[in-house]
Amino acid sequence: MNDIVAGDSIERTQRDLHLALARLNRLRLTPCLPEEDGRAGVDLPRLLAGEAGFLRALRARVAPRAARAPREPAAFLAWFEGLEQTGPGQRDRLFPWLAHEAPRAAMCWFVEQEAAGEAGFEDLTALVQVRMPTRPKLELARNYWDEMGHGRKAGMHGPMLAHLVHALGLRPRPEDTVWQSLALANAMAGLACHRHLAFHAVGALGVIELTAPGRAAMVAAGLKRLGVQPDDRHYFDLHAVLDVRHSAAWNAEVIVPLIEEDPRRAPAIAEGALMRLECGAACFRRYRDHLGLK
Repeated sequence: MNDIVAGDSIERTQRDLHLALARLNRLRLTPCLPEEDGRAGVDLPRLLAGEAGFLRALRARVAPRAARAPREPAAFLAWFEGLEQTGPGQRDRLFPWLAHEAPRAAMCWFVEQEAAGEAGFEDLTALVQVRMPTRPKLELARNYWDEMGHGRKAGMHGPMLAHLVHALGLRPRPEDTVWQSLALANAMAGLACHRHLAFHAVGALGVIELTAPGRAAMVAAGLKRLGVQPDDRHYFDLHAVLDVRHSAAWNAEVIVPLIEEDPRRAPAIAEGALMRLECGAACFRRYRDHLGLK
């Protein structure tokens, strides 16, 4: 009984924290007029302290493994690319189940959770590129331009996910989202918003490009199996293919030159990658628990 009570208390604490941090990120990233600034009634020092503690604990969890990453660029790249096979959360059984067995209600719940926790890759990339060296900055710009559909509204990646959400009749809200999904988004926003964690953000964004294609392909297969139309599932179809190219370019044009310029950046990039993967793995476990998939 004591274990159950303690578990419920931890769950409430984490949920309260990540709902508060989700609010913090809306406040500091959403454009507004001065008279609409919602920070006046918010205890920003407390929220920022909560964010700092969350990111510090997440870094501490992955630091021993990240410290073993090589600092020579080619060796580091081999280590980094190996995360696609050996990183936390990889080959999770949730995704074959979504592809081949999940009923429509389960798939809809999964997409709703993912949409509510979506941090906006294009916005994170725009934040991270500020004052980066030229070669990485140019690749970040190319990646951003792809995310923005090369200037065409129909090709923008964010609205593609919103289109799927609308087609499925979903209404994602932070209040209806498991805290692990909120934590993933809060981790990504926290890394991107703080310049002393910019190289962590490079690792976190880069490992998304590295590991997302396989998962996206299985979600796309599940949506197709459930009768979702091609135009509606295009977000996942696209990322199953495009992110393979994005990953290769990110690794060669962002990660390698950053470490060539300063090998001390290697552990930070490694920490960021592992932080993102740990958050993803926690999401997958929680999703499986909710969906009854042991």
